[in-house]
Amino acid sequence: MTTRRKFIAGAATAPAALATPALAQGTITWRMQTYAGAALAEHVVQGMVDNFNKIAGDRMQIELFYADQLVPTGELFQAMQRGTIDAVQSDDDSMASPTEVTVFGGYFPFASRYSLDVPVLFNQYGLNEIWAEEYEKVGVKHISAGAWDPCHFATKDPIQSLADLEGKRIFTFPTAGRFLSQFGVVPVNLPWEDIEVAVQTGELDGIAWSGITEDYTVGWADVTNYFLTNNISGAWAGSFFANMERWNELPEDLQTLFRACCDQSHYYRQYWYWGGEARLRVHGEKLELTSIPDGEWAKVENAAREFWEEIAAESDTKRRVVEIFKQYNADMEKAGRPYRYG
Repeated sequence: MTTRRKFIAGAATAPAALATPALAQGTITWRMQTYAGAALAEHVVQGMVDNFNKIAGDRMQIELFYADQLVPTGELFQAMQRGTIDAVQSDDDSMASPTEVTVFGGYFPFASRYSLDVPVLFNQYGLNEIWAEEYEKVGVKHISAGAWDPCHFATKDPIQSLADLEGKRIFTFPTAGRFLSQFGVVPVNLPWEDIEVAVQTGELDGIAWSGITEDYTVGWADVTNYFLTNNISGAWAGSFFANMERWNELPEDLQTLFRACCDQSHYYRQYWYWGGEARLRVHGEKLELTSIPDGEWAKVENAAREFWEEIAAESDTKRRVVEIFKQYNADMEKAGRPYRYG
């Protein structure tokens, strides 16, 4: 088990994953911080950094830092905007981005059903252009968006009805917490690396931050007992970002390499999560599966549509994004199987 104190102390000794290589004179160096702790970062970003550094060689190297190591996750955007950090991997919501699209990062309720929905929304339905516009206004480059895992509950006590959510203290994303509070959930915000201990000590009743793959990978399956198969989103939406000045200083081929390594990272996560979610439901031995009946869960899905309208009313940009979600989901439903089952 890794406590916050042990994590910071370990970081001070510069472990191999974070050690700065011997660099040639004139090598461009970037510092990137991820929202993920060490165990999760191995799968969601470490490979991207390793591939980039191997190919870029003496021309450029990226130093990777884990959740809260340089700055708290909620201060990532500000640090990147100032240039304290050159690049960030996070969702918009967690890093407290001051843009009109922040609320859609992470888990926006029922915007997606499957992980492939996210790249299609960004690359074919216009979200890339909106994100680029919004981040350019605040001096940050939105480089690439991709999908992570679905959002499920992992809890100490079983959840078999909406009534079971009442009063549960849950670690989740800001927007997901805002949505879930209407069902009695009490959202709790803590540093990522403190979550396991918080569940053990009773400060938290559970987690709605990931799918079952992450629960096993980061240790949360060791301190919870049940996994709810209903989810409030089919895929987390996260991105790679960079300080705009630092990005513009890069030659075009290094920008292209960075994007290519991001794309490879997105691809890896697609099958790592997709396969892991199924395998651990079937073969995992740590968490017992529970479900809320479809008819009762429909209340949550209907509430999400009302939540969409609430968000859309806040600004023209948010309305544009919500209209894209509506059109996309309508298209998927009309397309039928395998795009949507119902």
